[in-house]
Formats: sequence, C-alpha cells, structure tokens
Amino acid sequence: MLKIYNTLTQKKEIFKSLVDKKINMYVCGMTVYDYCHLGHARVMLVFDVVVRYLRSQGFEVNYVCNITDIDDKIIQRAHENKETFQELTQRYIQALEEDMKALGVISPTKQPRATSYIAEMQALISVLLEEEIAYRAVSGDIYYDVKKFSSYGKLSHRHLDELQAGIRVEVSEDKKNPLDFVLWKMAKPGEPAWDSPWGRGRPGWHIECSAMSMQCLGEHFDIHGGGFDLIFPHHENEIAQSEGVTHKTFANTWMHVGYLQVNKEKMSKSLGNFFTIRDILKKYHPEVIRYFILSSQYRSPLHYSEEILNNAQLALERLYLVLREFNLKENIKPASSRFRERFLSSMNDDFNTPEALAVLFEIAREINRIKNENEEEAKMLAYELREEAAILGLLTEEPSNFLQKSSKEIDVKRIEMLIQQRVLARLEKDWKQADKIRDELFALGVVIEDAEGKTRWRIQ
Repeated sequence: MLKIYNTLTQKKEIFKSLVDKKINMYVCGMTVYDYCHLGHARVMLVFDVVVRYLRSQGFEVNYVCNITDIDDKIIQRAHENKETFQELTQRYIQALEEDMKALGVISPTKQPRATSYIAEMQALISVLLEEEIAYRAVSGDIYYDVKKFSSYGKLSHRHLDELQAGIRVEVSEDKKNPLDFVLWKMAKPGEPAWDSPWGRGRPGWHIECSAMSMQCLGEHFDIHGGGFDLIFPHHENEIAQSEGVTHKTFANTWMHVGYLQVNKEKMSKSLGNFFTIRDILKKYHPEVIRYFILSSQYRSPLHYSEEILNNAQLALERLYLVLREFNLKENIKPASSRFRERFLSSMNDDFNTPEALAVLFEIAREINRIKNENEEEAKMLAYELREEAAILGLLTEEPSNFLQKSSKEIDVKRIEMLIQQRVLARLEKDWKQADKIRDELFALGVVIEDAEGKTRWRIQ
C-alpha cells in the first residue's frame, strides 16, 4: 500500500488517486535562462523515478512538467545578451531537452510553456478581480490580496501574521500588504508585453502554474510537486489563487524534494556554487549521477562531493560486475521473491530509494553466494536484479559497455590494441611482456580480468 509524505498535512498518508489507477501529477519545471545544474537534476530524477514506479504498478500517470519561458531573470539575461527573450529561451529549452535525454529522464506527458497560456492566466485574474480577492494598485499592476484567503499559509504551516516578506517576495509601496503578490505587471519600456483587459503587460510568476496545471489536469488533481524552496511563496500562492477561483481543493498531495548542498549551503545559481548537468556528465556516467541522487531519501538534504560520486560509481560497478556473469538476452519476468517484496515495500514507503538500493545489493550478494551451486537460480535472480533496478533507471546498459566507460577521457582503440598484444604475449609464454603491458594498462586506469580463456577490461 503506497504511502506518500504530504507537505500539506506533514505526515505520510495512504495514497488514493481521485480516479482508480489513474494519476494526474504536476511538477514545477525549469525557468529557462541558463543551463540546468545538479540541484535541478535532483528534482527531475526524483519525479522521473516516481513516475516510473507508479507506472510499473499499473497506474496510468498523466505527468505535466512546465517550462517558465517569461520572467524577470529571462528578460534581464536577454537584455544583457542583446537578444530577444524567445531566442534566449529556445536555446536553453533545447539544452534542457539535451540534458534530460542524457540523464535518461522520461519525457513528461505534457510540457507546457508559460507564454502559451497567457489567455488562461488572464481568465483566472479576471475571476479573482470579480471576487475582490485581487485588486488593481495605483501603478496599474494587479495584486492578490492574501488577507482575503483565510487559509493562506496552510502549506508552509505558518499563520499570516507570522509570515514575513522573504527573499522571493517583492516589497512595494504599491501593495496593501507586503505578502500580496503580483498577478499582472504593466508593461515597461523595452520589455515583452501582451494585450489584456487592464492594458499591455505580462503575468506574474505564480499565476502561470495555476493556469497550466488547471488547463492540463483540471481544477482538482492528485499530486503537485517541486523543490523544497517552492513551498513558500510559490506553492502557497498557487493554492491561494487557484482555490480563490474554484473554491475547491487544488491538489491532494504535495511532494517536495530537499536541497542539494555544497559545503552545507543550497546549490544555486545565485550563490555561484553550482555545477551544471553537462559539466558533471563530462566526468561521470549518467547512471552514476542517478545513483548518487537516489542514495538519499528525496526529502532529505543531499550533500555533493566528488568522493560521494566516486563511491556511487564503485557501487554501480559492483552491480554491473554481477550482471556481467550472465547472458541476459531474453526478456524474462522473474517470479515474485522475498527480494521483490522488500523492494516494493521500500518504494511504497514514500519512495524510499536508499532502502530499495539496499535490496539490489542483497540480491547481488545472494547471486554471488549461489552461482556456483545453482547457476539457473542465480540467473533468475540476475533477471530480477535487472528488472527492479530498471524501475529506478539503473543497470540499463550492457554490463561490459558500462564497465568500459570512464569518468576520464579514454582511448578505447589503444586499450584494445594493448590487450590484444598482451593476449599474444601470453600465448607465446612471454610473461615479462604480458606483465609489462598489464602495468601499462593499469597506469591508464584500466583493470583487466582473465577468466575462462577470455580477457575483460574495465575502468578502475
């Protein structure tokens, strides 16, 4: 029975979808003004695994993840680059798609862009004005009046009088209350703008996700997710404006992914302590990054270091080495086992991927224990290992291919040439030359293994 920690109620709850075996899920995606960093990758990969697991359990998942392609940062960066905001965003949308493909992230069912939903945003703003939950300020900007929404603060679990204007809250004399947030901004010279009933302007940040999620999934849906930093004010404001329009529950379950930290600080562009996905991919295999991220429970802080990534690579190598012993060509679905039950139990406990990974290593140990006595049973366990790992997006490569890839630049042709020379030296019983070549390969970071008349190699 699946349980998910709900930020709204602050407890794990038995999950029940609004429609049996169908799940509507919305996740706040990227603001495309720069390359994505590893903190973004954590959110993407966590929800990738959530979708993979739910689908493996027979759920039809309608997964929507938006793209913010208009906001202050985008406008500023485009101005600095002396290009249009469309040129900027299209370039980084393409980079985002490349990064997701490289990481093996499954594509969302829908990936709406904010600029395609301006009319829907305006319709929501019109209702909020009619309900007198929103007001037009002296500047002409339209704001949401948080005092008109009695349950404001229910997601962040703070009362209105306790909330203070934080880093991400605009403070303006134009507002009735510092926590009021902008729904529509009047056009400024040189900025992108759209026609509206209130004059040319552009939407505020928060209204876009209400419009896109409600258009794609309906006024009431199952799961809303994003990074921990979005709880307040973004998701709090989404609830206020959405429920202010519909007077219905917006989303039943709220999931939030913890920070990725560097030296105990959140990884972010504003702090300048980030590593882009594409930079990390130059050094590590995509599955190593995935393993690193899944080795921590998604709500907990995750600490970045090269040592931890190197350990993730070694852990994956151990699993791939086990699979390499078998020729798993057929698409065999193994019978249920005690390992399968433990794996499902871990994932049903709020997607506890560290425990699920531990089960994979238990299977690997059992395979090594019995492979010489019962090869057929060991092979069936290898199929189970591969199947359960695939739910996490792991062990998807042919083992030898993975083991021959490296975090370093390698010359495969040279390595294979040296191995062939060593094979010939051994056939001629020139042990001195064979040992010399082994040492040369070791200096290149290559480990060779002689077994059953064959020589295999991998990067250490």
